[in-house]
Amino acid sequence: MPTTEITENKPLVEDVLGSRARVKIIKALAFNEELTISLLISKTRLNYVIAMKHLKKLESLNLISEKRFGRIRIFRYNIENLKARSLKKFMEIWENG
Repeated sequence: MPTTEITENKPLVEDVLGSRARVKIIKALAFNEELTISLLISKTRLNYVIAMKHLKKLESLNLISEKRFGRIRIFRYNIENLKARSLKKFMEIWENG
């Protein structure tokens, strides 16, 4: 039977779902598509520093993107990404099923 090797450079599902804060951010963005940083913090009840840490990680995984308009930061769920679409579908099934 073949063994599965865990590689350090390939993001794993644990990287995405391994944090309750990260899951809150994913849910908020997946179901709202775009949110300012203020609204995102309000919906997730996370502080700014923690939220930014997790947003950077999610952006590095290409699950979200950020737009800036001066001081305004808007985060958007990357529905075009297959993994992001699949994750959103999973959450919809889980939450509504």
